[in-house]
Amino acid sequence: MRLPRTAHTSRPWRIHEIAGDFQVEDVWALPTPGGPDDLAHLVHQFANGDGAPVSSPVPRMLFAVRWKLGELLGWDKPDAGTGARAWTLRDRLPADLREGPRGPDLRAVPLTSVYLTHDEWVAELANRTVQALMHIGWVPDGAGGYRGQMAVLVKPNGLLGAVYMAGIKPFRYLGVYPALFRGIGDKWQASAGERSTGC
Repeated sequence: MRLPRTAHTSRPWRIHEIAGDFQVEDVWALPTPGGPDDLAHLVHQFANGDGAPVSSPVPRMLFAVRWKLGELLGWDKPDAGTGARAWTLRDRLPADLREGPRGPDLRAVPLTSVYLTHDEWVAELANRTVQALMHIGWVPDGAGGYRGQMAVLVKPNGLLGAVYMAGIKPFRYLGVYPALFRGIGDKWQASAGERSTGC
């Protein structure tokens, strides 16, 4: 499921125009087979989750620990987010993206939508450790269909951010990502009937 960074950087995404100073941290193929116009369904799924980033107990515990640490150390205070300490990526958008659909914010995690096109959706978060972007693209799957592709782009905040990103990497790969993608795939399959009827 993990892809080389070039799977993101080689595509003509609009994000390249406005986030060239972010590092591509991870790129993943999502288990969301569909048709050419199904990105909107995936965006809806992300934005209207049940309030938990993942349903498995271990990743849920890791998220809870992270939010508790953030609370205790002040990483996630409002004055550390976009529009306060950090600028928002929306400030960089060209006119056509700024005036187009922004997309929905996420309820389960503090990600704010930046822009939405037919084949791209970007959401951002910022705290005292990092400014991060979640880029969801909709790409041909090589077998006549399409699927989602997720890239995580980051700009660590100084030494604290670099140490933080290195420290959480094993937890992301072993505990969070596998459960997250299983959950995405399960929900996608469960909503197949809605997509086929256009709901």
